[in-house]
Amino acid sequence: MQITLLAASGSMNMIMILLMFVVMYFFMILPQVKKNKAQKKFWGEIKKGDKIVTSGGIHGKIIEIKDNIVIIEIEDGSKMKIEKSSISAELSQSYVKAAA
Repeated sequence: MQITLLAASGSMNMIMILLMFVVMYFFMILPQVKKNKAQKKFWGEIKKGDKIVTSGGIHGKIIEIKDNIVIIEIEDGSKMKIEKSSISAELSQSYVKAAA
């Protein structure tokens, strides 16, 4: 009788651990994968003329795109060369209206 209870207890612990990993996957890993996919799609859709904000908080307008390098023009007319991955948001009217 005790052996059966121990075996049942062991299998119940295994089920609880497995359930914990499944819940962790759905609440932690899956949303991060979706966010990364959306960010890569966003970086692929940016184009010349879009108004953007970098992850450092710099606002600018894209004037040229070369592979992973983007050249932006900031307010005083100066140009900056940045990595495409440092762009965090688009401020173009069409994008802002779609998000609202």
